[in-house]
Amino acid sequence: MNTPTSRNPRAAAQRHEALNRRQFLRGVGACVALPTLVSALRPGARAAAAPLAGDGLGVTASGSPLRMAFVYIPNGVNQEHWWPAGEGADFTLGQTMQPLAPLQKSIQVLGGLDHKNATAGNDGAGDHARANATFLTGARARKTDSADIQVGISVDQVAAQRLGHVTRFSSLELSCDKVRKSGRCDSGYSCAYQYNLSWASATTPMAPETNPRLVFERLFGSGAPGERQRSFRHRQETQKSLLDFVTDDARTMQRQLGRDDQQKLDEYLTGVREIEQRIQRTERFGDLPTPTMEVPAGIPSDFGEHMDLMYDLLAMAFETDSTRISTLLLAGDGSNSSFPQIGIPEGHHFCSHHRNDPELMEKIGKIDLYYMQRFARFLKILDGKKDIDGHSLLHNSMIVYGSGNADGNRHTHHNLPVVLAGGGGGTLTPGRFTRLGSEPMSNLFLSLTDRMGVTGVERIGDSNGRVKAV
Repeated sequence: MNTPTSRNPRAAAQRHEALNRRQFLRGVGACVALPTLVSALRPGARAAAAPLAGDGLGVTASGSPLRMAFVYIPNGVNQEHWWPAGEGADFTLGQTMQPLAPLQKSIQVLGGLDHKNATAGNDGAGDHARANATFLTGARARKTDSADIQVGISVDQVAAQRLGHVTRFSSLELSCDKVRKSGRCDSGYSCAYQYNLSWASATTPMAPETNPRLVFERLFGSGAPGERQRSFRHRQETQKSLLDFVTDDARTMQRQLGRDDQQKLDEYLTGVREIEQRIQRTERFGDLPTPTMEVPAGIPSDFGEHMDLMYDLLAMAFETDSTRISTLLLAGDGSNSSFPQIGIPEGHHFCSHHRNDPELMEKIGKIDLYYMQRFARFLKILDGKKDIDGHSLLHNSMIVYGSGNADGNRHTHHNLPVVLAGGGGGTLTPGRFTRLGSEPMSNLFLSLTDRMGVTGVERIGDSNGRVKAV
């Protein structure tokens, strides 16, 4: 039986073309989603291998990789327990930092760093969102809970965009909290500000991964140790076949599309080319490392265990040179998680508004100490691993630990609690407490990017110079 379409060849051709176009766009749409997938298939790196010759970026004077990480704690700290006594090399750690005592010669406590763009200004309430958003950007977040978010590129991405090509992962974003990119979270600010530390541009947050199992599989592949490399190669071949198919279809379709559709297609193909470049970069690094660590089951119910797993994975990523740049958001500012494991059933945010109540202040001190114990454990792991130049990974790292809030009770953003751990490959002077007076924390960022070999960066956020005393 003839249908209207079958009696009209032109209509049939148009219908066939429309179907092909829909199929093609679906295919390309899947491909555009692949950068995340390709990242998931780009695990591992050269275990303890030398950096790429001649790139001059992210390398110590002795030729080892130089690593940089940023760890965020929420809600400020108990000021009385945080700050050391003394100054310079002659200082005594405060109560909160006692877990760092065995590594005192490998850390710097920095006082006097400010984030003025986290203060209220003309924007009113929303200090928690601003604290998070400003911490690594130094920029003022636009007050909006809609899609028009804007803050600034973060220091980790400033470095990653220059030297990310030398490792399998240009950067690694981790979190022990929720992942939210939209919605209203704090007094009219988008949740994107409160749950992201890393920003690839003023409008593009780098969503972190919270599941330790997925982080492990991203870095080292899925399955048993003997299956990971085989599975990884198979998936790479599948990806390349898909890209070839999409590219061939694009060439056929391009001649039949109007101007607007051609522009959309060009955008799609830009994504395709980026994926191709990532696959080529992955192939350059050879086989995956095979860590002895068991594959994590998922997100643990115990928060301390969750933090430890993320720290362990970060240490492994640095050790295998899978990346040299990372961020770890332990909890978004304003977090009201309780800590029954240390005898604190009240929420963290609730306790932080202590109004000088001694009991609540003591509980804040215990929470600060709990976070610091996990951080000290991480630093000990780095200190116990030898790098290719004979120094420890900690010596060849720069790890910033701190909060975008100083006093959680008053929501202050000056004299922020900041620890800089590691030797920066011999370029830092650890083992001291430095009072900087008052200067933008963004100045510290410029000092760190300089040491990473990222030249030509004149400003990050509200920087007005460099911190020379580090």
